[in-house]
Amino acid sequence: MKHNHVDIITLGCSKNLVDSEILIKQFEINGYPCTHDSNKPCGEIAVINTCGFIGDAKEESINTILEFIERKKEGKLGKLFVMGCLSERYREELEAELPEVDKFYGKFDYKQLIADLGLAKTPEKPIMRTLTTPKHYAYLKISEGCDRHCAYCAIPIITGKHKSRPKQEIIEEVQALVAQGVKEFQVIAQELTFYGKDIDGKSHIAELVSDIADVKGVEWIRLHYAYPAQFPYELLDVMREKKNVCKYLDVALQHISDHMLTAMHRHITKDETYKFIERVREAVPGITLRTTLMVGFPGETEEDFRELMDFTRQMRFERMGAFAYSEEEGTYAGKHYTDDVPAEIKEKRLAELMTLQQTISTELEETRVGSVMKVIIDRKEGDYYVGRTEYSSPEVDPEVLIRANEKTLRVGKFYDVMITDSEEFDLYGTPILQTTGA
Repeated sequence: MKHNHVDIITLGCSKNLVDSEILIKQFEINGYPCTHDSNKPCGEIAVINTCGFIGDAKEESINTILEFIERKKEGKLGKLFVMGCLSERYREELEAELPEVDKFYGKFDYKQLIADLGLAKTPEKPIMRTLTTPKHYAYLKISEGCDRHCAYCAIPIITGKHKSRPKQEIIEEVQALVAQGVKEFQVIAQELTFYGKDIDGKSHIAELVSDIADVKGVEWIRLHYAYPAQFPYELLDVMREKKNVCKYLDVALQHISDHMLTAMHRHITKDETYKFIERVREAVPGITLRTTLMVGFPGETEEDFRELMDFTRQMRFERMGAFAYSEEEGTYAGKHYTDDVPAEIKEKRLAELMTLQQTISTELEETRVGSVMKVIIDRKEGDYYVGRTEYSSPEVDPEVLIRANEKTLRVGKFYDVMITDSEEFDLYGTPILQTTGA
């Protein structure tokens, strides 16, 4: 056990990761070195940043807490703190069932931990973070909360109403991160297209992204977690006109049958969804769409699922993830619907959907062979440098593999790469020229 050393464990999404990075910086300023997501935790203090979104995530959070409770019982840990979405949602129950945890914090009061340890909280403008990502990219959280209230989703229960960060504060954070060497920003929110509506009733996401793009040193901006209903189409103009805004949009569609979309409270129809995708692809030629689909929602029939399969086959999404519905207490679906699709049917449908997407992805990746693409190098791994194009987000999307014996490349630099081969989800390439944006 290392005295004054802190182990930070982050579970769940990139929005949680940003919170952990802010907390790490506060600890470090106070002279407490931190290790993030270590395979061999050794600190005197541990802070677990939990996820409470779906059943599997909650189970992972509980299991991680129990592991560290065991370390504490064995004398390998001095203090254990828990923060994040799970403890925001279930604080009283957790306090009663896990008294070994020194204190639980929620999604918004976690910075109080610094004061509770007798340390000095420091100013955070622009927001100060210790990046846990490679130093050339960072996640940029522009808001918290969500006002959409989809029937299956617990996020509004956990995070509350949508609250936008002030634009100037966001720009100052971007400038500070660029000064540290960050070139690529993943813009994240529970629902980024709602940005600004809580301020004056209008979406200001296009204006915000445009202003971020104008910050000198910002090479790539990638947009995550949009919503298709009432989409602010002026954002597509920015994406098309600003060269450093990646042609990439992450927009969860969930389903396509009107039966399911209505039951899910998605506020969009099948016909409107098709028109939305058509308009996006027309406005930004060559755009990569990432989406998420759900199978097994209460009442989903075989006909509904076949519609979803046909939709996926027709739309040929460049990036797609899917998951099986799990009932979440407190949601509209949890209160008013019966989880009536058997688990084995959910898993069968999920496997069939993902097999289809695997075929689509293989075919789409093959079309890249022979082209020259701008690639940023994330790391060296074994015999390969591993990088990404503008069409791939870190950790979740296909990568570009370049044999390390061909040329010496530098992590965090951009290269022009000739794509020579492809697999189901990854590309292989040979660097031909370093770009001016390196």
